[in-house]
Amino acid sequence: MASLRSHRTRRSPQYAALEAFQRILIYLTLLSLGTAILLPFLWTLSSSLKPFGTGITFPPEFIPKRFEWQNYLKVFQTIPFFGYLRNSVVVTGLSLVGELVSCTLVAYAFARLRFPGSNVLFIVLLGTMMIPYPVTMVPTFILFNSLKWVNTYLPLVIPPFFAPAYNVFLLRQFFLTINHELDEAAEVDGASKFRIYWQIILPLAKPALATVAIFSFMYYWNDFMGPLIYLSDSEKFTLSLGINFLRSMRGGDDLSMQMAASIMFVAPCILLFFVAQRYIVQGIVTTGLKG
Repeated sequence: MASLRSHRTRRSPQYAALEAFQRILIYLTLLSLGTAILLPFLWTLSSSLKPFGTGITFPPEFIPKRFEWQNYLKVFQTIPFFGYLRNSVVVTGLSLVGELVSCTLVAYAFARLRFPGSNVLFIVLLGTMMIPYPVTMVPTFILFNSLKWVNTYLPLVIPPFFAPAYNVFLLRQFFLTINHELDEAAEVDGASKFRIYWQIILPLAKPALATVAIFSFMYYWNDFMGPLIYLSDSEKFTLSLGINFLRSMRGGDDLSMQMAASIMFVAPCILLFFVAQRYIVQGIVTTGLKG
């Protein structure tokens, strides 16, 4: 026994060195991958501070010789940035509210209510996720055009009120993990189905709701195709479309202003990630999104 203990003692420095080497290797790998992922953002940030016309020079300069902070001010002077920002906030806010309300109600019905054909309807709902967006783009435009909704925000904010399938799936998976005995106890006390949904299910589903809200915010905030198809009046442009409008106004030889506008455009998403990253991880684990 003593010899075995002494043998472990002699080998422990080797194990410690091997463990330290493995940890260093892991950190170096993560650092390399993180740098590769951050490189496009760092290049955008660098290009936003370059003088006029130097963003497309060859060989490219990663660090500008002179930082041109005026590029950010020129964005406000060239396009109505705050007007586009207001439009994006309106569209994203209404879409986010509609998606949370509709998806939670539909997910609650599929997870907690038992009715004939519920499994078939849920499969049909998931089947809509398999249809590529270009397939439905033209029929949807024809429908909205016949309703006289083109060049309004209605085609952008009304569809989220009809429960997009992806978030319904995420919320249903979480609702299934909530103990059904809570529903039974509430029903014994005379609670209705809606009261159970509002006072029991939703308060317990805060991590899942936060995850859905964050993903939905990023989707609608970054949406470019929808505003491009349905909005023709420049005063109604969202920020994603307004930045592209900036490119057409300034031509393709000035990347600095476009990159400056892009940095300001992605800033809310970056801030949201750092504020809510704990909820993102917790929501992904609890909803089964990781697979």
